Amino acid sequence: MGCVSRFTPAARVLALAAALVASGAAAAQGPAQQPAGSPPLAKATFAGGCFWCMEPPYDKLPGVVSTISGYMGGTKRNPTYEEVSMGRTGHTEVVQVAYDPAKVSYEKLLEAFWRNIDPTVKDRQFCDFGSQYRTAVFYHTEEQRRLAEASKAVLEKSKPFKEPIVTPISAAGDFWPAEDYHQDYYKKNPVRYKYYRTGCGRDARLMQLWGKAGD
Repeated sequence: MGCVSRFTPAARVLALAAALVASGAAAAQGPAQQPAGSPPLAKATFAGGCFWCMEPPYDKLPGVVSTISGYMGGTKRNPTYEEVSMGRTGHTEVVQVAYDPAKVSYEKLLEAFWRNIDPTVKDRQFCDFGSQYRTAVFYHTEEQRRLAEASKAVLEKSKPFKEPIVTPISAAGDFWPAEDYHQDYYKKNPVRYKYYRTGCGRDARLMQLWGKAGD
C-alpha cells in the first residue's frame, strides 16, 4: 500500500504493489547517528500530500540528516496507514526532517516546501483527495512559527499564480512514523515511483504554479 487517493490512478496501483513487496525485503532506515560531541539537530515537519514525494526535495539538501515519512495532526495514537488512508483519524501524511541548523536554515526548508506543493487547494494534492492529503507547516518552536508565517506572507505578495494560499501553519503534535515500506520509497522503487508521480500529475501542476517541476 502507499499514498492511496480516493481516485486511485493506475500508476498508484502498481506502486502500491511494489511497496508491499519492498516491505518484506527492506527495513526503513532510521535517523542518521550523530558523531559524539556534534551539535544537536533540529526537526521540521511538513505535510505536502503523498509523503513519498516529499522526501526527495529534502534528502538532496546539504545539512539535512534524515527524512522520515509519517502521520501528524490526528487524534488516534499509533495510527496505521490503513486507518489514516480512510480519512477517519484526522491525520495527514507528513515528512519529518532532521537537519543541522549550522548547515541549512529553516527558511531554506520552507522554500523547498512551498515549491513542491500546490498551496491553493484544501484537503487534496494533485490526484490524492481527502484531509489525509492536506498541506500544512507544523512548527516545533515559536521561531519556526514566526519564520513560517513570514514566509507565507512574502509568498502571498510574490506568488506567480492568482489563487490564494490556503496552507495552514499549525503547532506540531504527536508524530507517528509510517510503516517501513513507505520509507525511502523513491529509492527502493525508482521506476514505479516516477510512474506514479507522473500519473498523479504532480510535476505538471507544479510547472503550472511555479514554472518548474518538483524534485
